[in-house]
This record gives sequence, structure tokens and C-alpha cells, in this order.
Amino acid sequence: MPDSPNLPQTQTYSYLGPAGTFTEAALAQVPEARGQTWNPVNNVGEAFSDVASGRSLAAMIAIENSVDGGVTATQDALASVPNLRIIGEYLVPVNFVLVARPGTTLADVRVVNAHPVAYGQCRRWLEGTLPHHGHIPASSNVAAASALLDTDQADAAIAPPGIDKHHEVVVLAENIGDNPNAVTRFVLVARTTALTEPTGADKTSLIIELPSDRSGALLEMLEQFATRGVNLSLIQSRPIGDSLGRYRFVIDADGHILDERMADALLGLRRFSPNVIFLGSYPRADKTPNEFTSRYDDEIFIEARDWLRGLIAGEPAT
Repeated sequence: MPDSPNLPQTQTYSYLGPAGTFTEAALAQVPEARGQTWNPVNNVGEAFSDVASGRSLAAMIAIENSVDGGVTATQDALASVPNLRIIGEYLVPVNFVLVARPGTTLADVRVVNAHPVAYGQCRRWLEGTLPHHGHIPASSNVAAASALLDTDQADAAIAPPGIDKHHEVVVLAENIGDNPNAVTRFVLVARTTALTEPTGADKTSLIIELPSDRSGALLEMLEQFATRGVNLSLIQSRPIGDSLGRYRFVIDADGHILDERMADALLGLRRFSPNVIFLGSYPRADKTPNEFTSRYDDEIFIEARDWLRGLIAGEPAT
């Protein structure tokens, strides 16, 4: 039976699955996604393919962790898949539990199944509590737990809190992360050219290639921001891959493309770099207002352009 034109059509959102992951928790923060179809995928490439093809309206992807830094798979995919924009960011506190099959005790654990990032964030606890354990990598935190029910290769798994509500496992230990303040930053990515409205607490994400491997090239790129009073909250280098010494930089800058100082910085970058990828301007998840000195107010840039226009037009000085 075809859908009735009078009924609202559901939209699909992709996220790194299966159910119970931190990525799903990030997607749950998106008001527009509630009541829609959520499609769990296996990796970043699949999520972006869903968006690029139109199978999904948007995809939720991890891009940065407060402990491990940038998620390189996401950064590299954003550089290679055209016409994608970040339309929002979301923060999820990261904590872990150690789970096992029913009947297993902590003393029984010899091998731990865990996603490599989760394993790294629990290493001190593991080495202190299970000094002789082995590690089997998993594709996700939830997959690590579910694998316990399919194979006996591991005795326990590192997983998100609440995993025992989705799978027949028992919790052996809670709060096993080494850093209680760990947070993962997620971004919602869509295929759109529409800009979000500036809020005064915004972030702009860019990927910028240096024109050449020479002394001072990185400084010249950073000066495009510094001379306009634009603060950078993230800068991370990634190899372009065509030859040694060729790098692109993933950058998060405080401000919105519609801010005069940010727009002027982008113009400078366009003149300087052979390739500038604009990934989007969007509200900051922490809602912290962007700070800058008064000499970088929008009115200062507007007045300077009017002054130059007047000089060119031969208008008398005032």
C-alpha cells in the first residue's frame, strides 16, 4: 500500500551501531531525529555513503575525543567525500564498564575484548586490576560485548554503561575509565548548502591544504586567523597522501562564516591555499559565547570597507 500524502514521511539518520553505542546517545540529543528511522552502520565510510546517496538525511559521527584527540577516520573521510556539511555538534561523557557472560567473575578474566580507543582509555585500570590480561580488538564497544555471546575467545569486554539492558551480560566493574572527565564530540553531517543562523556561540570547521612544504607556510596559514582575531579550538595535521611532506590541516575556528572576521579570514585562506574545504558553521555544543576583542567587531570590518570604497570613489574625507 503506498504512503498516504497526508501522513508525514519519516527521515532516516545513520549512526555507528549497533544500538547502545555512544554514537546512538549523541543522536538521541537531536530533537529532529526523535521518532525518525535510525540506521546503524558499521563504519564512517558507510555512514557518509548513506548521506551522499540520499539514503539518510544525516549521519552522526565521532570526530574528537578529549583524551585521544581527533578521530582520523572521520577527518580523512570529510576531506574525500564532497558536498558534506556539519550542521551540529553534540558532546557525550564517556565512561565504561567491564562485562562478561553470566557466571564469570573478575578473577576468571584472562582476555578482554574491546574497541582500541576504549581499551586505551581504560589501560591503567586494566593493568592495575588485571595485570596479565590479553586484548582482542573489536569494531565497536557494543560489538565487544555482543561477541561474548557468540564466541569464547574473550572472557570479558569493555562496553558502555547500560549494555546489560541490551545483551545477556553481567557487569563485573563500573567506572573503569582512567579519566572521569573524558568526553567525545560528535558531529551531525548532512548533504546541504544551507547555513545555520549565527548564534554568537558558533564554530566553523575547515580543511586547509598548505601550498607547499616550505619554511613559514604553516605560520602564514595561522596568520589568516590571528590577524582577524579568530581563535582556533582544534588544529590537526593529516597527510594528503600524494607525496611525503604534503599535509592538510583540520581546523575548528571560533565563530560563524557570517561573522565579518571569519569571512575575512576565509578570503585570506582562499588566496593562500590551493584547497580550502568549508565543512560548515554551526552552534557550539557547550553554548560558550565566542570571545574576541572589540577591534574585531563586525562594524570595524564594515567601516574599513566603506572607507576604502570612498577612497576609490573619490569621496571627500570626513
